[in-house]
This record gives sequence, C-alpha cells and structure tokens, in this order.
Amino acid sequence: MNVKQYISYRAGGDVVQKEKEIPVTLEADEPRYIESDFVNLYPQFLYQEIEGFGGAMTGTSAYLYNRMDPETRKKALKEWFVDYNYRFVRVSLDSCDYSLEEYQAVEDPIADPELKTFSIKKDQEEILPMLKEAIAIAKHPISVLVSPWSPPKQWKTNPIKPSFPGMANNPFFASFDYDHPNRNRGGSLKPEYYGSWAKYVVKFIQAYLEEGIPVTMVTIQNEPNSATPWDSCQWTSEQEKTYLRDFLYPEMKKAGLTEKVGIFIWDHNKERTLERACDILDADTLPMIAGIAFHGYTGDHFDQIQKLTELFPGKTLMQSELCGLHRPGRAGMPRFGEFVKETPESVEYDDAILYAHDLIGNLNAGMNRWIDWNLIVDEEGGPRHVAGGFTAATIAAEDGTYRKDLTYYYIGHFAKYILPGAKRMLVSKCDDKTDIVAAKNPDGTIAVVVLNRGDRDTGYVLRWNGNLSRIHFPAHSISTLIL
Repeated sequence: MNVKQYISYRAGGDVVQKEKEIPVTLEADEPRYIESDFVNLYPQFLYQEIEGFGGAMTGTSAYLYNRMDPETRKKALKEWFVDYNYRFVRVSLDSCDYSLEEYQAVEDPIADPELKTFSIKKDQEEILPMLKEAIAIAKHPISVLVSPWSPPKQWKTNPIKPSFPGMANNPFFASFDYDHPNRNRGGSLKPEYYGSWAKYVVKFIQAYLEEGIPVTMVTIQNEPNSATPWDSCQWTSEQEKTYLRDFLYPEMKKAGLTEKVGIFIWDHNKERTLERACDILDADTLPMIAGIAFHGYTGDHFDQIQKLTELFPGKTLMQSELCGLHRPGRAGMPRFGEFVKETPESVEYDDAILYAHDLIGNLNAGMNRWIDWNLIVDEEGGPRHVAGGFTAATIAAEDGTYRKDLTYYYIGHFAKYILPGAKRMLVSKCDDKTDIVAAKNPDGTIAVVVLNRGDRDTGYVLRWNGNLSRIHFPAHSISTLIL
C-alpha cells in the first residue's frame, strides 16, 4: 500500500505540479518506538459534512465566458465543474459590482407597486445561458445561491456620506449625489417596503426556477454593513431579524418555497458573524433559516466559526465570497479609484496562501460549503460598472483565451480531492509549521491537505490505523495526500 502525494508550488514564473508514491509501513514492524514528528489521523472520529465547493457566476464572468469560442468555453467550465467537482454557484439578484451595468428587475416600483413589469431579461442575456451550460456539464447536481446587493433604489433611504478621513472631500466620492436614493453607496430599505421587497425576492427566485435553474439558497443581503461605491444596502441586526421573521419567511412560505430554498443570514465578513447570529436567531427565527453565510476578507476568526457550530448545531455554515483585493498581478487595495502599488512578484503566491489557509481554518472550525467570488475576470479585474477591480483564479485575455492563477491550483487541492459528502476527521499534529485538514470521502478514501507556507522544508510521520508513512513537504508548497 502507498500514499499518493500531489504537490503544487511556484518556481519562477511556472506552477510546478508533482505526484509521488510514498511507501507505507506497519507501525508494529518498526525497528524502534517512534514518538516525534507525528501527524495522527483518526478516521473513527468524524465531524461535519463537507458538502462541496463552488464559485460566482456574475455578469462579468458570464460576459467573459460568452466571448470565448465554444471549445475554449467548454474547456474552462469543465475545469471548474468536472475536474474540480464544483456544485455551488452564486448569482446576484439584480446588478452587483460585477455587472456590466446597473439594473433592477422593476425599473420603477413606485409607479408599479404590483411589480407587473418585473423581468429578468438582463440575466437572460448573459448569466442564464452560461449558468445552464455549467449545469449541463457539471459532474454533480448544482445548487444556486441568490444574493441581493440592493433593493430597487426608489425604496431606499439616501446614500451614506463617507466618514473616513480624507474621503469626504475626495473627488471620487464628493461628486456623488448623496441627496437622492441610489443603488450604490449604501442607504437602507425603508420599512414600509419590507413586504414589497420580500415579494420581489420571491418573484426573482420563481423566475429562476421557471428557467430550470436549481435555486436552493438565498441570503438576505450581501454585506449588510457596507456602503460601497457599488450596489449596496445597509441592515442592522434588528432590521434583518424583522424582515426575516415578519416578511421574507412568510412570503416564501406562502409561495411554497421554504422547503426548497434555504435562507442564510449575514453574508458578510467573519469578524462580526457570531454577534450577528446571536442577535438574529432565537426560538422564533432559528427554524426559519438554513444557515449562516460569511466572507473571508478580514482575517481568520476561525474561533467564531467554531462557536457557531456549538451554538447552532444542524445549521449550514457557508463561506459565500473570497478573492484577492487587487487587480490580477498587482498588489494593493483600490483607493479613490486608483491602485496604490504595482506588481510584486509574490502577489499570486500571497493570494494562494490566503485561500488555502482560510479554507483549512474554516473547514477545521466546522464550515460545510465554500463559494469563491468571480469564476473569471479580465486583466484589469473587470469589466464592471464601477471603477476598480479585483482578481480571480482564472484570468481572461482579450483574444478569448484565459490563464490560470496559482490560486486555481491551490483550490484544486481541496475541491479535486475532498469530494462532496466527505466528513472532516480528527487530526493531531506535532507543531505549527503547517496547516492541515483531513477528510474521509464517501468512497472511503482519505484526503489530507497540507499547506507549508514557511521558508523551510518540513516532514512528518503520518500515522493512522497502525500504519506509518514518512512524507516530505517542500517550503512554500501545498500537498494533498490520498490514502
């Protein structure tokens, strides 16, 4: 019996991938008693189900895919939905920052309070054809998550003026109209329109279902704490709870959707996930939700995810968004419409480390589902209807081809080998030189992902069920072991 080791790392400008067969010996046959450098696996102690991985089919991603020739497009989708077993897809309800233009399904809901002019024609142009192609090619059944970025602007309060020093008078912000409702820069949904917005959301879900799209999840609001330069809407915990309890859930129940489509709260960064869940969930609202969604932009906060598993057992924990916050190949956050730093060579490696470290920490804390942000962007991190742009794991070129970032290969060490329906297992390790997660797949194989982000090679004696295997992990690499 051997252990298969799949290794990825960056060497100069190339991604190196290697495979090794590592011998296995019986612990009972060892010539001396070993105590040091162990990583112990315990397949008899299993935790949460790892339901699978996925990415977002934004207007941007669909636009770029639809400009590829059919053979290239099929190859690109196969790499996600077949090779990587992707089974979750996130879409925005109406426009988001990664739409090519700002739009809403009812142009003026004040003039049309019955929503008779409701239409998803914008989605039918780019997103739905691409989504249907992905569903057709996928290796596993697809589940679609719908996330709203903003209600119709006519139902909102005025946008929020930026309060950070230097921003209020900067032309990038000061030129914006803060005196009238807008989809962008925050503002809140007026309480008198909570019921109308719930009907709107239900109509959107129903329209997708009628198109044959398997919507199984909806979040109440993408990033409810944000007043971003793009589509956004702010909700307090009390507002989100009221809307969930008194409007959205009753409207979905009335439409017969509550058994088909699970509601997820929060859908924002991890650092406040625990407080938000505790504020919203009680004896009345807990049965109304399927789970809690969170993003990965503000650091680890793995302890919060672990606590959520203890407080709300049986609820699905889902990371619903992550990306590198810079344009492809360039470092630095956008600021006032410009980017502040240029192209350090380590930027792709830093992104890959961010993804792998976050995935391992979240999985070890109890996460069930993981959804990346854009499946693909162009070299400028777009196109999109607002300034700036962020990177993705695959990058489209102007000639209709694409390239894969290092992050793509790092994601594969999870999505390719930890199969939908796997159960996380107990791992005991001897040091903190590496990040490790292990899972038992439905077919009985064991997948162990080991991230060595240190500057030195390291090695362990892998130990499980009386077996031993001595394995080497190069510096700045990620490995998946298959037992």
